[in-house]
Amino acid sequence: MYKRYLSDEINKRTGKGKAIILLGPRQTGKTTLIKNLLSSKEHLFLNGDDPSVRALLNEPNTEEIKAILGNYKYLFIDEAQRIEGIGLTLKIISDQFKDIQIFTSGSSSFDLGNKIKEPLTGRKWEYHLYPLSWEEFENHHGYLHAQQQLENRLLYGFYPDVLNNPGDEKTVLRNLVDSYLYRDILAFADIRKPEVLDKLVQALALQLGSEVNYNELSQMVNVDKNTVSKYIDILQKGFVVFKLGSFSRNLRHEIKTSKKIYFYDTGIRNMIIGNFNPLDLRNDKGALWENFLISERIKQNQYKQKLARVYFWRTRKQQEIDFIEEEDGHLSAYEFKWSEKKIKEPTDTFLKGYKAKGMGIHRKNFREFVIRK
Repeated sequence: MYKRYLSDEINKRTGKGKAIILLGPRQTGKTTLIKNLLSSKEHLFLNGDDPSVRALLNEPNTEEIKAILGNYKYLFIDEAQRIEGIGLTLKIISDQFKDIQIFTSGSSSFDLGNKIKEPLTGRKWEYHLYPLSWEEFENHHGYLHAQQQLENRLLYGFYPDVLNNPGDEKTVLRNLVDSYLYRDILAFADIRKPEVLDKLVQALALQLGSEVNYNELSQMVNVDKNTVSKYIDILQKGFVVFKLGSFSRNLRHEIKTSKKIYFYDTGIRNMIIGNFNPLDLRNDKGALWENFLISERIKQNQYKQKLARVYFWRTRKQQEIDFIEEEDGHLSAYEFKWSEKKIKEPTDTFLKGYKAKGMGIHRKNFREFVIRK
């Protein structure tokens, strides 16, 4: 079993008087992580996918909650977003049963996040768990094996079930996409045209690394621009994709409103387009590399609580930088290339204009970018 970075972080918060909320895509190991932390403790486990559990926890009063909890001091509610009114129920437990440590997990931030945000204000620690990070993978297998697996990880990604079934990655990914990818999105969001969502995801996968034009996307999938925007927002809150906005402050001719969209996992992206060809046979190798690096950096910033804002940068004269990071008032610019021979430093226009530091990232030096200290 892979040890997750958040295990120690969550363990430190246990017993400190606040609920612990773990959000993230299905099948990333949320249940396993919390159950492992509770393995030596007597705890009550309730699964929100179970209809009887949903009925039990649907707006219970204090006495009913007391009967449910019994003598347990640890409560774990899995897939809590399935339970109506769960936020108020958790608030009652938090306020009335202060010796109970609550753990909840959910696979859709737009649903569970909305249900618990207001009722549990000041009463919770919230974490996001993603597919495994490069750091977690390397810690488990060792430096040499991890380096040897780099191309496979770009092709098949980091979902735990994928990593635990070498040689059967495509079957596992197909099951993930068919059974889990849209499950919560379709169940909890107001999606009236699931076939449009599928077309949109495919269009985004094919435009990986390119700036996204909502008007063009609306024509491709035959819906209006507002629907495209709404569906992309839902895909982001469902942990399928994330946005990267363009950086702009005071230099002339910068593009101010552009967006790029990336996938949290490159294996999921490759399954969506049905392409697992080796990197040397692909015309999207650069885009895959870029997606891998940026998604790994996002994981690091989240896990290590870095208050960094991230962007890309482009001017109307087509000057471009792949990745900009703003942290503690300092700007860092990064250019990504798979080959060390093709790498270049970020443009001086940006570095001098913003007094930023720059660096080229390639497969020989990427480790220092995807493992933050």
